[in-house]
Amino acid sequence: MLKPQRRKLELADVELAADLRLPAAAGGLVVFVHGSGSSRSSPRNQQVAQSLAQRGLGTLLFDLLTEQEQHVDYLTGELRFDIALLSRRLVGVIDWIGHSAELKSLRIGLFGASTGAAAALLAAALRPDVVHAVVSRGGRTDLAGAALALVKAPTLQIVGDQDPTVLGLNRQSALALQCEHRLDVIAGATHLFEEPGALEKVASLAGDWFEVYLHTPAKKTPE
Repeated sequence: MLKPQRRKLELADVELAADLRLPAAAGGLVVFVHGSGSSRSSPRNQQVAQSLAQRGLGTLLFDLLTEQEQHVDYLTGELRFDIALLSRRLVGVIDWIGHSAELKSLRIGLFGASTGAAAALLAAALRPDVVHAVVSRGGRTDLAGAALALVKAPTLQIVGDQDPTVLGLNRQSALALQCEHRLDVIAGATHLFEEPGALEKVASLAGDWFEVYLHTPAKKTPE
């Protein structure tokens, strides 16, 4: 098991805590964008990150909010749906990676959950030459709005068939996406993919997607 390295991401206006897993000769870097009321410590994202690291992909999990902001959000819930703020933070992290001697050579993918998926898609639209793939896990991709049509990065939406509201919203997002994209529905899975084997299936699908689009320029969608 590859243990994460603690990092501090110093952005223009804020410092954010992060966990970096960087396998030897990493085949890309997947930046995780957590969802509503969560953090970089999300057990589901940590599990997926470990799975990706075992496949030779670097992973970066970071807190979208500072400790003070997390406290405010815990009390009010107002920041978790501020997609503009979340995507701005994510773009700052993407730019930070571009200036990191250790990481700047790696192709970047984004893995977004819940509201984090909308922030990931908006950031992909804002950094089309830097973000090479996006995966959404139970994501509110609909919240990306008009940015969906501007996304160039190949996008995979993963949703459980027992999560009908989000499934319906993901289908609407699929109609708006103009990039290469796919919607995978996991049978028997609910919103948090807590059912036996469900999260492992998410990790497998995400790993396949990122391996195709981050290791080398893609030629086709994985089967």
